[in-house]
Amino acid sequence: MTMVASSVVMKNTTSLILCLTFAAIIATASAATRKPASSGYQPPPKINRVGGDPAPIKAPPRRPLSEWAVSPQEGKLAPFLQERPLTKTKLFDGGRFPSVIVAANGTVVATWGNKDYHTRRSPDGGSTWEKAILVDPSCISGGGAIVDEITGDLLVFTEAKHPPTDDQRLYRSRDAGKTWQRDKDFVLHALHRRTPGVIPSLHMDENGITLRHGPRPGRLIRSTGNFMGATISGGPADTFANAIYSDDGGKTWDTSTPFPAFGTNEGAVEELSDGRILYISRRHLATDGLDHHWKHMAWSHDGGSTWRDLRVSKVLPDGNSNSRYGLMHGLIRLPVKGRDILVFSNIESNKGRERGTLWTSFDGGETWPVKRLIDAGRFAYSSLTAGRPGTPSEGWIYLHYENYRGSIMARFDLAWLLQGEATGDGKVPGWAQ
Repeated sequence: MTMVASSVVMKNTTSLILCLTFAAIIATASAATRKPASSGYQPPPKINRVGGDPAPIKAPPRRPLSEWAVSPQEGKLAPFLQERPLTKTKLFDGGRFPSVIVAANGTVVATWGNKDYHTRRSPDGGSTWEKAILVDPSCISGGGAIVDEITGDLLVFTEAKHPPTDDQRLYRSRDAGKTWQRDKDFVLHALHRRTPGVIPSLHMDENGITLRHGPRPGRLIRSTGNFMGATISGGPADTFANAIYSDDGGKTWDTSTPFPAFGTNEGAVEELSDGRILYISRRHLATDGLDHHWKHMAWSHDGGSTWRDLRVSKVLPDGNSNSRYGLMHGLIRLPVKGRDILVFSNIESNKGRERGTLWTSFDGGETWPVKRLIDAGRFAYSSLTAGRPGTPSEGWIYLHYENYRGSIMARFDLAWLLQGEATGDGKVPGWAQ
């Protein structure tokens, strides 16, 4: 009798432990609203605010992939080779953390903010810019802005502070950035099983993407990271980069396995034409003997769920060469059908964050044969995007970067990049000249 009772107790105890363990693995991001802080900018009329404003919107229904797949997201190479001159426009004063995306109708949308979150729009491909719109009055930028290629929605992320808390937010625009509303359905699941109950950090990564070529067409994915509750500069060596992805239009998000190197964060993902996803990451800390002066690269073959094949670049620098701290970078694959042309932005300097430079690859990141200096002055975080076929943005490449006085939007094309200098890492193919 005693043995039977003991067995029942042990089974009940085991069940309780399993339930508690499972509960610890799943965490969700709360959506606390705040009163707007004072600002010189006027918020859009539909922004979600406490008291009387429209309620947060729900994630939209997904259109069939067959309908989405015919959208002109990818086009021809020729528009990027028109030899148009470089232009630069100052967009924001003060602050930090740039991003730039291009909406489905070709409107260029720049985002900015380390204490609040603003956007600016250019419907004419970057020639002129509308006034700034306040999206979130009290936050830090979460980076990772995404254009949902199925619905056309724009998704941007913020979090209350950094390192992250559970107060992480997703805002959605259904009109190419004219108005924004907080998404009440946003659920961010906890990290990979190695760190149960830990919410990934959204700060500060390059733009996310909609997958279209691999095993998970229509999936939304962006790079994220895990600071294990520590600051960047003082954190443990087991911090790591990862990614979050959504198969329901941004309503719920799952977390990938870790990037295959610790001390990494602030990365960028791009899908290649064969369906693989390239992940390039900054490295804050290095304890494994790998060279921290260069960007770390990995690939996913399963739609971003796992990452493998770690490689340390010998061409793409990770920030200032006399520092081990690294620097967040920009990355974009040009929307040219059947070609894997990548553009990467960072600095090439041995004395601080200056000399912003662009590197170009024509084989999906295997080689980077040409580079070109774009700003010899101060240059820190940066973000890249490219124009869309059949819109005023077609053929343009956009670089939004910070220079410690505010932000600059540069606009150029591939022909301008090709006038740079050879790196010695491969050759520019004949079809690209």
